Amino acid sequence: MFSHIMVGADDVGASKTFYDAVLGALGHAPGTMDENGRCFYFTETGIFSITPPIDGNAASGGNGSTIGFAAASPEEANAWHAAGVANGGVTCEDPPGLREGSGLYLAYLRDPSGNKICALHRAG
Repeated sequence: MFSHIMVGADDVGASKTFYDAVLGALGHAPGTMDENGRCFYFTETGIFSITPPIDGNAASGGNGSTIGFAAASPEEANAWHAAGVANGGVTCEDPPGLREGSGLYLAYLRDPSGNKICALHRAG
């Protein structure tokens, strides 16, 4: 359904450090910078990217928006969360864990630019 997801960042370098860590915890290679100061993470199923806002205004997290990344296990989701906190992310929502009755193991963070992201493992 999705070809790519792009988030804005005022400090793409700090965001690259953060996303290299959290996406690395999920088994992805470090991002690649382009000549326009954007960072791209390429996978077989899509692209995740970071960019300075094109309109010149400050980057901001989308109110009500969450970007979810697939985790292969609860342990991988926990490693993702720990890598994020260690690299400038901030815990948000409930602590990482299985959500009662949902079969979902979730871990939430805010990235250095305030974007809300989540690692999700389908437990059942």
